[in-house]
Order: sequence, then structure tokens, then C-alpha cells
Amino acid sequence: MLSRVADSIYWLNRYIERAENVARFIGVNLALTLDLAAAGGEQWMPLVMTSGDEEDFRARYGEPTKERVLTFLTSDISNPNGILYCLAAARENARSVREIISSEMWEQVNRFYLWVKDEISNGNAALHPDPFFSGVKMSAHLFGGVMDATMSHGEAWHFGRLGRLLERADKTSRLVDVKYYVLLPSAEDVGSPFDTIQWSAVLKSASAFEMFRKEHHHISPVAVADFLILSREFPRSVRYAVMRAEESLHVITGTATGHFNNTAEKRLGRLRSKLDYTDIAEIMSQGLHEFLDDFQSELNDAGEGIFDTFFALRPAPESSEQVHSKS
Repeated sequence: MLSRVADSIYWLNRYIERAENVARFIGVNLALTLDLAAAGGEQWMPLVMTSGDEEDFRARYGEPTKERVLTFLTSDISNPNGILYCLAAARENARSVREIISSEMWEQVNRFYLWVKDEISNGNAALHPDPFFSGVKMSAHLFGGVMDATMSHGEAWHFGRLGRLLERADKTSRLVDVKYYVLLPSAEDVGSPFDTIQWSAVLKSASAFEMFRKEHHHISPVAVADFLILSREFPRSVRYAVMRAEESLHVITGTATGHFNNTAEKRLGRLRSKLDYTDIAEIMSQGLHEFLDDFQSELNDAGEGIFDTFFALRPAPESSEQVHSKS
């Protein structure tokens, strides 16, 4: 497979996943503001911090009001973590590989982008945010289902799955990190109804609330962190995403599991092992923020390893004739 094609399918899925995550975070926060109005005031900057864009936002928008944050994360075409930007980039990547992906995939991503663009331009996204963000989320789910159902599960499909899962692992880890490090305004609130409301919102932001409650009788910070980081079965947990991403990587390369022949396999395998051989008590002892900060750094390294291994342009080797003519 051409590296250009693999790169486009990989980023097509990363951008769709990113748009869906942003829509989910915003939708939950909109509902949360009803509770926070009485308990402690609205909080919008954490949404920006989840994507790591606090500096850029403050430079261009100033104070984080609801309207400014929603504009930045929804319609700002210069924000690479904004919904409109992500879908425009996803559509362009899909367009460049139309001969590889299924026609149903192209139709869905094209329809998805045009719908979001129209909803923003006609004002519906701002006037009716709940159905808009729900629509973004369901359109992204539909794209994933269409891809799984209409595309052969070969090398190209695994590159798409790899991109989707790495993006998911990144966003879930950032979500938990921001909650622990930023969202709680005071140590006095730990264990309070306000704290429970926020941890419920964290679970809902990862579409994990119902599955968490099936395993746990009450909400506690440690149990929530354990579920979202280390669950082997929940599809949006960090560990699950990394496990399945490594699985796709080894299908692509043909290298046996437990071995590595390139930088991507080495870095992702090391990260998966780190998650396999730890528990929540050890993580909390180290410091949750410190653990997640290290994880995000190592995940970025794994992403760079994937780029270097599969996508980076390299000069063509000189032929023997060329070498001879220079001597």
C-alpha cells in the first residue's frame, strides 16, 4: 500500500473520532451546567484544556465564556481540534482515497461534513446545540459502522482502526487528567454531591456511565479512573484502545505479537505492556496526573513512530548506475 493512502485513511479516522469526542464532551458539559449553576458555576475552559489548546484559545478569544468556547470548538476552521476543521480534513482525506474506501464511506463522510457546515452557517448549531452535538456523535458512529460493514478488513481497514483507537486513547486519558488536575475547584468538594456530579459527567463524556454502573454500585474517583484507564473490556478505556491499536499494527506488519521489527511496534508495545502490568493503586501512588502526563508523552512518541515507519517520505536509493556516474 502506498504510504500516502495509508496516511489518508489513518487521519480520516483520527479526525472523525476527534470530532465525535469534542461533540460528546460539549454535549455533556451543556447538561452539566444546569447542575453547576447551583453547585459551583459553569466551567468551560476545561473543555479547551482537554484538547491542549488553552494557550491558543486565550491568545485569540480571551476569557472562556460559553459562546467563545463553543465557537472555538465548533466552527473555528483554524482550530485543528474543532469539529468543522476535523470534518473538513476528514472529507479531504476521504476524497484523496476514494478508490480505496467504499462508496458508502465516502457518501457518509461527505454528507456528515455538509450537514455540519449547513447547521453552523444557518445558526441551528448555536440555537439548538443539544440536537446538533447529538447529531455529530451519531454521524460519527454511523461512519464507523459503515466502515466496518462495507470495507474489507485488510491492511487499509487496519490503518483506519489504528488511527481511530490512538485518538480515542489520547482523548480518554486527557479527559481523566483534566478532571483530576483542573476541574475540582477545592479539596473541600471531594466526596461532596458536587464531586459526584462531576465524576458522573466524566463517565458520560466517555459514554461510560451505564457500563460503569453495571460493574460498580457507587461512584468514586478511584473506581472511575480505574474503569476509564485500565478496563480490558470497555471500548473507550485507554487500555482497551491501546490493546486493539497494537493488534491492528501487528496485522499490518505481519510481526508476531510480543516481538517488534520497527519503532512503531517497539513504542506501542512498550506502552501496552505498561498498562498491562500496573494497577490503579500503583497509579494513584505515583500520582494520577504524573502517570497520565507520561502516558500522553509516550502515546505521542508511538504516533511519531507510526509516522516514521509508514508515512514519512524518504529519498529513493541511488541506482548502481547513478553511483558509478558520480565516481
